[in-house]
Amino acid sequence: MNNHNVNQNFFHILLCVVTLALAWVLLPFFGAIFWGAILAILFQPMQRYLAARFGKRRNLAALTTLAAAILIVIIPLAIVAVTLVQEIALVYARIKSGELNFGLYFQHVLHALPASVQQLLGRYGLDDIPGVQRKLMEGASQISQFAATQALSIGQNTFQFVVSFGVMLYLVFFLLRDGGEIGRRIRRAIPLDPEPKQHLIAKFTTVVRATVKGNIAVAAVQGLLGGLIFWILGIGGSLLWGVLMAFLSLLPAVGAAIVWAPAALYFFMTGQIVKGLILVAFCVVVIGLVDNVLRPILVGKDTKMPDWVVLISTLGGMALFGINGFVIGPLVAALFMASWDLFSQDGVSGRGE
Repeated sequence: MNNHNVNQNFFHILLCVVTLALAWVLLPFFGAIFWGAILAILFQPMQRYLAARFGKRRNLAALTTLAAAILIVIIPLAIVAVTLVQEIALVYARIKSGELNFGLYFQHVLHALPASVQQLLGRYGLDDIPGVQRKLMEGASQISQFAATQALSIGQNTFQFVVSFGVMLYLVFFLLRDGGEIGRRIRRAIPLDPEPKQHLIAKFTTVVRATVKGNIAVAAVQGLLGGLIFWILGIGGSLLWGVLMAFLSLLPAVGAAIVWAPAALYFFMTGQIVKGLILVAFCVVVIGLVDNVLRPILVGKDTKMPDWVVLISTLGGMALFGINGFVIGPLVAALFMASWDLFSQDGVSGRGE
């Protein structure tokens, strides 16, 4: 009996060691593996549908699904990324040449304010237009340099990028084709009772699909509409502002208003009342309607977490994992809440009694 315990303990230690070793080996391709798994989860329903239509020919179904993922997700993202880098460079060039003068815009707003407000801003040095313009130039320069650095980094590491991209597509194909069997093996390996095990796996899959498919789709639509109204109203850099609004739409309690509200305020302060009203009405009604109508359809009510949990977990995840964190953060938070919910219901803690 004692020998059995020694063997079991040794096996558990060996299992942990080889698992950590594999994680260490795969760490350079973490992003490729992570997004490959995400894409496979998102497109698994299409794979199952096509496999049934193609008479169980899983290879053909997986190839067709992979092609759909490339057309629907990867190519549009690549086009937006390239265009965004060009837009940032163009906006920075316009700022540097003086064609886009934020200091002048700030001056217009400052002069439109009541004298008492101007005096209050003066006490804190906020009426220093050259200083404000210099800070804006520095901020724009930093953003432009960051975008240029990222683009240069990708260019210098083209081979690594191509390899990672190939690994991701390769992984997506096999996860799509063999996803059912892989899922069954994972379920068998998890040392939990069937009910809590199924609950956690369902929660994991649902949160991934809701976070990526739902939130990203809603953010993309809001960013598209925001950039469109900026372009219609003649606001420069509409693509850049649209992408920024899409990104901020992922954060509850922050949202796209942090971009369009200052623009609307500028219109009102400079006497462009009609443009200001159009911008506010469009963003509040149309963009707000997208959030209230489209999000429940794509995300569903079962995955709804408190906004403050989503906000903090998203920001924390992105601080630790970069762009991957906007999925990892809410996913960890959702699994944390689901696990403690099971524990409080004695779904796991009572096991073996």
